[in-house]
Amino acid sequence: MKTWPKITGFAAALTVVFGAAYGVGSLAGPDDADRQPAASSGREVAPEEAGSADSAAAEVPEGLQVSAHGYSIDLKTPRIERGRTTEIRFAILDARGRPVTDFEVEQEKEMHLILASRDLTVYRHLHPTRSADGTWRMPVNLPTAGDYRLFADFAPAAEGGESLTLGADLAVAGRYEPRELPRQESTSEVDGYTVTLRGDLAAGSAKDLTFEVRKDGKPVTDLQPYLGAYGHLVALRAGDLAYLHVHPNGEAGDAGTKPGPTVSFTATAPSAQAYRLFLDFQHDGKVRTASFTVRAGLGGDAPAEDEHKEDSGSGDHGHG
Repeated sequence: MKTWPKITGFAAALTVVFGAAYGVGSLAGPDDADRQPAASSGREVAPEEAGSADSAAAEVPEGLQVSAHGYSIDLKTPRIERGRTTEIRFAILDARGRPVTDFEVEQEKEMHLILASRDLTVYRHLHPTRSADGTWRMPVNLPTAGDYRLFADFAPAAEGGESLTLGADLAVAGRYEPRELPRQESTSEVDGYTVTLRGDLAAGSAKDLTFEVRKDGKPVTDLQPYLGAYGHLVALRAGDLAYLHVHPNGEAGDAGTKPGPTVSFTATAPSAQAYRLFLDFQHDGKVRTASFTVRAGLGGDAPAEDEHKEDSGSGDHGHG
């Protein structure tokens, strides 16, 4: 082979090598060490954007994680049978794996235990008892089989009373027939009571939700306090069952808070999606649950009336 073709080939090879190196350098950029990848999109995030990315990652809705903020839920009974009363046992563990035994009292209880089926047609709001070793216990009887989510809503004393909600999956054995999410309506019927919802949810914005309670067509003006208020509201996002902390606008005994017929709350939806709302209220010594389906971020209108009403009676929603 002649010398000139050799030189030409060698030069061409160098061109390819340096060209590839330049391309890699262009992709990395001179400030690549000061950038970090975004978790969701795969693009690079500049230093000024890193803070907002970290904030977004930290704003994971409650109830989706088994462990968070140094605490974990240890569900000792991950499987039960449909229609059979079974004692559910669990513990809250600290960062060292030790059972937590010191909790703050929130809304009159140390622990609020929420059970909901994945299709959001079965709901329970329970208050288990704690043993000295930190094990929580609660007898449960669920009417339908399928996948459930268990939520432990609590405030460890070590964190100065800051509330936290951890979640774990619960399997209920038996023949499973999944049901569709109940229709969106503005009224719910339960045990002879009619509860009407006014207001809606919006993604990223605080919105007021007002519930009016009537019995036999007459406004109920003597609601009884339940967990320190005249109503308790839980909101769960359809699909992943993200848990929303919702608190009433006023407490029982406040000068400006009347015992009915209306109870109001303020809630912020984390995303535009369908949500299931469960309102607990007490009257004549019994707690009842009215349920609603609301779609956040879809027009901003209040839930529309529907000619096909879902009965939210105590058969599928209850307390312990």
